[in-house]
Amino acid sequence: MTAEVTICETVTDEVVDAFARLIPQLSSSNPPPTRSQLEILVTSEASTLFLARVEGRIVGSLTLATFRIPTGVRAWIEDVVVDEQARGHGVGEALNRAALDLARAEGAITVELTSRPSREAANRLYLRMGFVVRDTNVYRYTL
Repeated sequence: MTAEVTICETVTDEVVDAFARLIPQLSSSNPPPTRSQLEILVTSEASTLFLARVEGRIVGSLTLATFRIPTGVRAWIEDVVVDEQARGHGVGEALNRAALDLARAEGAITVELTSRPSREAANRLYLRMGFVVRDTNVYRYTL
């Protein structure tokens, strides 16, 4: 099972349908994005939506957010999801490697991500790829 990773440049019915299937596997508290929300994401200068396909079918996605701050270019990997039927076959790694390559090309020196401790396989992948657990406090303010 070899994954082909591409950057999503156009929101099609296939993309909308894939997110309707994938997002519930990532989060039970957030609904899948609408077509218009996906279009905003895809056209934003601050985000890049990666899609992974196996045998032509979308089986995963990852969003890379990049933005400039006074101390440089920041990069965050967000909302990584791989269809449960495609897990364990390198799809997540392929998505992350594509995001790291783009972040490097855009001038980022580091790339951040968060992952719930319950996502054991994902956490093992990140450590194996060279991500390091940071000693930091992560705060959230709910609006």
